[in-house]
Amino acid sequence: MPLFKRNPFGHILFVKRFLIQVLGIISHGRYRKFNDLQIEGMEVLRNLPNENVLFISNHQTYFADVASMFHVFNAALKGRDDNIRNVGYLWNPKLNLYYVAAGETMRAGLLPKIFAYVGSVSVERTWRSSGKDVKRQVKMSDISNIGKALDDGWVITFPQGTTTPFKPIRRGTAHIIKTFKPIVVPIVIDGFRRSFDKKGLMIKKRNVLQSMVIKEPLEIDYENEDVASIVEKIEYAIEQHPSFLKVLTPEQIKEEQEYREKRRFWGPESKTDEEE
Repeated sequence: MPLFKRNPFGHILFVKRFLIQVLGIISHGRYRKFNDLQIEGMEVLRNLPNENVLFISNHQTYFADVASMFHVFNAALKGRDDNIRNVGYLWNPKLNLYYVAAGETMRAGLLPKIFAYVGSVSVERTWRSSGKDVKRQVKMSDISNIGKALDDGWVITFPQGTTTPFKPIRRGTAHIIKTFKPIVVPIVIDGFRRSFDKKGLMIKKRNVLQSMVIKEPLEIDYENEDVASIVEKIEYAIEQHPSFLKVLTPEQIKEEQEYREKRRFWGPESKTDEEE
């Protein structure tokens, strides 16, 4: 590879590789030591093509969610089965991996700018700016840049556009799916909101079960399926449809607790979600 080879966004690849390795080593303990990340479905990743894959996920922190996916994706491609033990999988990381993020967030300081170089496709939010509600047109350059990233590789997006759970899916994600026709892979994460602060930089609590479930690609009729139908599919796939906000019976609560105990690595959590 030429020393100064760049990706479609002008980022020098050996610099990107170096940043992924350094940040990966620094962050690894957040998913293996202070807390442990339980993963399901890594085999799905090995069956995907090298480009035009869109990952859709619920969102719990600004940066920890994406960082965990960089770990999981690279470990899977090195043959790991549902674990990220031994950070050696970052020796030759996947460089055509991107994530969609708010430009406002990625410009807010030196560290976010470094994270942006690792793979951010920065877009301007049409509904929120500087902590205030706004209404503005989608920038066509943002859509074009997402398409450019899909042409080059894999793209992670959080279709709710916020870390607040059960917020509506942004219809723009469905338009991107219909326009670029990517393979769409749902991911469901949990535990990050309890583990980290909102930015995902500081550890808020230890010994929390973190989980990531990678599901099989969605079946989508790109030509005939309308935007509303795709939005609904996304809601169910990432478990953010209103139907998931149900009142549990005592028996269901007991089953959920037993399920959590079965999956737990590090012992009981000190608080429930409701106590946070």
